Amino acid sequence: MIDERYAYLALTQVPGIGHTRLQSLLEACQTSIGAHAAPFAFLCSISGITAACATAIKRTPLDIGRRLAEEVARLGGHVLIPTDAEFPSLLREIPDPPPVLFALGNLGLLARPSVAIVGSRDHTGYGESVARMVSAQAARAGLVVVSGMARGLDAVAHAAALDAGGTTLGVLGNGLGVIYPAANRHLYERVSREGLLLTEFPPGERPHAGSFPRRNRLISGLARVTMVVEAALASGALITAGTALDQGREVMAVPGAITSPVSTGCNRLLRDGASPYLEPADLAMHFPEVQFTPEPMADGADGLRGLPDALTPDERAVAELIGPEAVPLDRLVERTRRPVGTVLALLCGLELQGVVEQQPGRRFRRI
Repeated sequence: MIDERYAYLALTQVPGIGHTRLQSLLEACQTSIGAHAAPFAFLCSISGITAACATAIKRTPLDIGRRLAEEVARLGGHVLIPTDAEFPSLLREIPDPPPVLFALGNLGLLARPSVAIVGSRDHTGYGESVARMVSAQAARAGLVVVSGMARGLDAVAHAAALDAGGTTLGVLGNGLGVIYPAANRHLYERVSREGLLLTEFPPGERPHAGSFPRRNRLISGLARVTMVVEAALASGALITAGTALDQGREVMAVPGAITSPVSTGCNRLLRDGASPYLEPADLAMHFPEVQFTPEPMADGADGLRGLPDALTPDERAVAELIGPEAVPLDRLVERTRRPVGTVLALLCGLELQGVVEQQPGRRFRRI
């Protein structure tokens, strides 16, 4: 006997079937099994169902739903459809809700208040320090920190929430079982154990050009507030802020130096009406049900000493790219766009002045 749940899962995998078409299909056919069994001509008569879409439905085997569920179970995950109690209620409210979700980890996090913290992949030391501090504060208050599992500030936010004894939710731009970027393998494994990984892409699906904009709408959709820490004008974090606004959610931004390219996006968000984040109270006002520990932002709150006044502009520019976590030399060279010899000379000067220290593997951290 055909299982209705498996039949629904099979429909979600039909190419070109999104939320609107799927709803039209189910309203006309009453059940997922009925949609698979409906004659081709009847399918074509349904609003939004083209001949190409009807052909794709008829060519999609019912068995794909069962095989999909079995693969998720093999990975230790869960399949969530909108009628499930665990399906996040906030995602039911967004303009383009996902027809299915695949989860790995603690499903209980989906019922807790969440804040999305996103930012640049090519961040500064300032951005890293702020992302770590804000994520830790939110996690200690009991919020779930949501981000996109990308390198850069997404990874910083996830790790900081867990390091603070809280928890985090990582939204993937690919299927379960695929670790992207590869450098985040440890983070992927840690979040799956101590938090939750969530995606609308089936297991094993690799990321592609359209994956990340779709992921971004889920990041903002899961959260009451989306906070952008650092973002250049072409940053995906600004796309996430845009989806949050489209969903009627609150957007906050961390102000940065007007001379910093990775703060341009944040500063423009602030100019255009986003709420500024200056201290924990700014975020706490959106979450009256949780208790934030008073911890105002101040110089040295991230454990770093201020930069000496005697630094040259070039030394200061390099020092601001380095936070308390060690940064590889090649990343500093890439960010500064200076020759490796020049960067090494600047780092040597910073070491002599007690600003940075070198760690094994030609990695440097602020002290």
